[in-house]
Amino acid sequence: MKYTNQQLQELGLATLPAHIVIIMDGNGRWAKGRSLPRAAGHKAGVERLRELIRFSSDAGIAALTLYAFSSENWVRPEPEVRVLCNLLVEYFNKEIAELHENQVRIRAIGDLNAFPQRVQKAVRAAEEKTAQNAGLKLNIALNYGAQAELLRAAQACSARAIETGRLPEKADFEAQLYTADLPEVDLMIRTSGEQRLSNFLLYQLAYAELYFTPCFWPDFTKEEYIKALRDYNARGRRFGGL
Repeated sequence: MKYTNQQLQELGLATLPAHIVIIMDGNGRWAKGRSLPRAAGHKAGVERLRELIRFSSDAGIAALTLYAFSSENWVRPEPEVRVLCNLLVEYFNKEIAELHENQVRIRAIGDLNAFPQRVQKAVRAAEEKTAQNAGLKLNIALNYGAQAELLRAAQACSARAIETGRLPEKADFEAQLYTADLPEVDLMIRTSGEQRLSNFLLYQLAYAELYFTPCFWPDFTKEEYIKALRDYNARGRRFGGL
């Protein structure tokens, strides 16, 4: 169901962010609080995605970027990393048909090369299948770290500067980021009560509105999402002006 402008206004969402990023945190603590294994928390977290992606698409949000696996997550116990990899494959294989039908375009940001081949294959297949879709741009951050991204962009610009003899400008640098063709980030949401960026999109979040909620990710329902979007609507964004 696509939301009309009137329906969005009735929800208190007269103004929507063009680009939302979410740090999906708290799966393990959610599971611990229910005396469940951490794997159950990760599975519940993946299941939570379906409703929020569908709402984002139906509401007309242009881009949604999800922090699924950081470059630091490799230090977790090997069985947990294996569970996360299996869930990634399962998610892309299971959800791709509906996402494609709803014109969602999927893209991974980060360095996929560190993942097992089965993960890379599932992600690449989803990217290829949805590449021409014109709806929500759904970006999944996998083996992503902002510091590594910035270093990668700086190295590319340096090499180009040596080749051309011209110093790079802001647009040249931004063209080397994973988010080059996406709208600027308007809103960052982090669940679980933690209030830090955790090496996520450090450059892109320069002027984003930040929203922190104590909700663990598996409890972050559509209603909680709408609450965050209403909070965004209530803010005055001045970008250094008056």
